[in-house]
Amino acid sequence: MTKTANILKVGIASQEQYKARTLAIARGEYVPAKNEPKVWFQSLETLAKVLSNNNRALLTIIAQTNPASLDELAAKTGRAVSNLSRTLRTMEGYGLVHFEKGPHRRLAPRVDYSGVELAVVF
Repeated sequence: MTKTANILKVGIASQEQYKARTLAIARGEYVPAKNEPKVWFQSLETLAKVLSNNNRALLTIIAQTNPASLDELAAKTGRAVSNLSRTLRTMEGYGLVHFEKGPHRRLAPRVDYSGVELAVVF
């Protein structure tokens, strides 16, 4: 099933900007608006690596097919399970994917959005 209306907002902010924002939130001095990014990257280069053409295609396959395991995803993509595992763990660290327990206690990757919108902090 394709998720059509759920767009993930990502942002780019330096480590210093992100740290200051996080501390302000923790102190109660800043309340993020609903439309602000939930996922942050330190640079456009990092964003480009994580959301490369291959990785965006991978996210699309996950969103459209809901594979029951990494083995199933490997069969659908032609990528090695070890490569997928590494890539998906990186994406999980950024909040781009998450895992659910699949059949036989296997991990099933999931994507809960249909696109990504970028916000840059100056």
